[in-house]
Amino acid sequence: MNMDRRRVLLLAGATLLAPVPARAAGQPLVTVYKDPSCACCGAWADHVAKAGFPTTIVEEPRMNAIKVRFGIPSALWSCHTAEVESYLLEGHVPATALIRLLAARPSVRGIAVAGMPVGSPGMDVAGMEPETYDVMAFGSETPNLFMRFRGASPIPS
Repeated sequence: MNMDRRRVLLLAGATLLAPVPARAAGQPLVTVYKDPSCACCGAWADHVAKAGFPTTIVEEPRMNAIKVRFGIPSALWSCHTAEVESYLLEGHVPATALIRLLAARPSVRGIAVAGMPVGSPGMDVAGMEPETYDVMAFGSETPNLFMRFRGASPIPS
């Protein structure tokens, strides 16, 4: 076997043994639209990535226009918006809710956490107790409860 052939085989073997990225495991890409000056949005994207979802961030200074274009109800607006497959995510949605959304595949446009609740993913504030907040499903006439959380922990309904 010549040296070039060995090198090709070694590289091929190393490629097969390399860690497989989350996307190869079937997790869909999450595209996050955020204002360039917002740090909590990046922290939320990190939370989603740690849950195994590949993420890409689109810096967008006109976030209101994005929300209007996607048809997100203004009462549910937060600081960032994300797309994953055919769904929208608005605000600090925990990865647990995203996983449930993708497993259940309900007939909704998306899920949202309105505002910026303390203790939600990306909104950890030292010395402050996490808030209880709702993840709302939207896309029908009236948004409805999808899940409830205290901090990053789901509360059984």
